[in-house]
Amino acid sequence: MDIIDVDDWRIIHESGFTSEDFKQYRPVVYSNTIQSLVAILRAMPNLGITFGNNERETDAKMVFDVIQRMEDTEPFSEELLTAMKRLWSDMGVQECFGRSNEYQLNDSAKYFIILDKFVDPLGSQSCCIFQLILDSLCSFLDDLDRLGAKDYQPTEQDILRTRVKTTGIVEVHFSFKNLNFKLFDVGGQRSERKKWIHCFEDVTAIIFCVAMSEYDQVLHEDETTNRMQESLKLFDSICNNKWFTDTSIILFLNKKDLFEEKIKKSPLTICFPEYTGAQEYGEAAAYIQAQFEAKNKSTTKEIYCHMTCATDTTNIQFVFDAVTDVIIANNLRGCGLY
Repeated sequence: MDIIDVDDWRIIHESGFTSEDFKQYRPVVYSNTIQSLVAILRAMPNLGITFGNNERETDAKMVFDVIQRMEDTEPFSEELLTAMKRLWSDMGVQECFGRSNEYQLNDSAKYFIILDKFVDPLGSQSCCIFQLILDSLCSFLDDLDRLGAKDYQPTEQDILRTRVKTTGIVEVHFSFKNLNFKLFDVGGQRSERKKWIHCFEDVTAIIFCVAMSEYDQVLHEDETTNRMQESLKLFDSICNNKWFTDTSIILFLNKKDLFEEKIKKSPLTICFPEYTGAQEYGEAAAYIQAQFEAKNKSTTKEIYCHMTCATDTTNIQFVFDAVTDVIIANNLRGCGLY
């Protein structure tokens, strides 16, 4: 759970990322890519999956050696990149990736591993069989020169796909509709919550963000606990907390694009055994929304819910317009002017 993704607001309401920001995210892209591949490789024996080609064992050893030497944030050598390509195309690796709900894997994994398949200076890699989570295939094919260049710098969309553990509190200031906003991104990890939950008694609104696509996944810090069930518990504790009695609650059911893809093959009953509806986006998403709204014990507090895709800044812009209107209306209401 995050209160909000600060990076999205930096793109929409600040001047965007600086050249230094792009430079700093480059090693994050490299690290996310190889760490995600390693997560798949490590999960394979636990799931009883073997490589489709035994020669991939050598490639896997090379990848593990890079991690052991702590070189995962460095640009990929030609030899390493070739090994990663072979591993990613291996049937066993693909089978394990298809079962990623059974172990910890970033949503960005497929995105970045596919990007790296495209880093082919000869342009000989056939790309037509891959489904991209974020962009259409053509946008990547048009950008192969940039991705393969030694001076490659991440795009805004690349940055939005990266994953860096959020700890502590990150604060962003911006102006919108002639109002000054302070936005706080708080740590969602269990061990981080005690650092912030008591600090925001007077906040105007809480934006509670839940990854819809994590309904079939478990926590990093407790692999016996379902992520969405944990989010429901946290939402319950915040929504009904004495410190937030008069605070507007805005619920973002995020990653709707990934959820729409996943619900077709991974049943919602993994998280909600009592669910009897169809395994399709509309009905399943409505059910999830109802589960969160049912946690509200107040007869006067309204939950404002939005289905979002954080990597789609146009969608986030629209939602933030609506959220801002809610905040302004509530402030005016509190002053007796609405």
